[in-house]
Amino acid sequence: MKLKTFLLVFCMISTTAFAQKVKYSKEDIKKMELYLFNEGFNTPSPRKTSTVILKDGTTHKGFCSKIDTKKGQIFEVSLKDSLTKKSEIFNADEIAEMYVYPSNVEKFAKVAKYMGNIRNYSTKKLTKNTNKDRIYFVNQTVSLKNKKDDKEFLMQVINPEFDDIISVYHDPRAKETSGFSIGGSPQLGGGVIKSYYVKKGDKVMWLHKDNFEDNYDFLFGDNAEFMKKYPKNSVEWDYFSFLVHEYTEMNNG
Repeated sequence: MKLKTFLLVFCMISTTAFAQKVKYSKEDIKKMELYLFNEGFNTPSPRKTSTVILKDGTTHKGFCSKIDTKKGQIFEVSLKDSLTKKSEIFNADEIAEMYVYPSNVEKFAKVAKYMGNIRNYSTKKLTKNTNKDRIYFVNQTVSLKNKKDDKEFLMQVINPEFDDIISVYHDPRAKETSGFSIGGSPQLGGGVIKSYYVKKGDKVMWLHKDNFEDNYDFLFGDNAEFMKKYPKNSVEWDYFSFLVHEYTEMNNG
């Protein structure tokens, strides 16, 4: 009798879980797979004027001649003043914000990488790899990969157009999902970035695709309408940029 009761409860739970799963059309999935974040860049251009805004409110403009990093993240910036030609070194904990242009070398490498994966043609915009605008860095106190002591780093915001509630930062050491190539042709599949740094409220964390489901409720669970439309058992990590954008729109709408 107990076994029959257990099986009945199990079937009810399974049926409920199945009923909650949302099926999307091919058009919906294509829209959700679009990559809406800005391209992440690691190297500032030494030939264009960068702007550093310190925590004390002073602004410094010059050529970013050197940067020092730890685990890929900027923690020290060397700036050659565009007027006095004097070089100054700023630690990340002194800097509130920084605006720089990506280096041409890295942009060319990004274009080559874009062209080498067929999936990019339908999910990403080539113009983001050849970005002519300044990219935005902001000081954040983070634990690298959620394992190290909290320290202040300059992190690139890659969703500046929709970072009202959730800010997403480029992870310079992020890996990508693998695809395959036939006879040297452009790669098929793969190319999905596996991790970002994400801020919501006062919490900044390293978010990896393997931990996406565990953190889904924290990121989106305070919007019942969103959770009904995009329950975590119905979406994929590939949709992350779309989900952040949609969540922001639904909260601001």
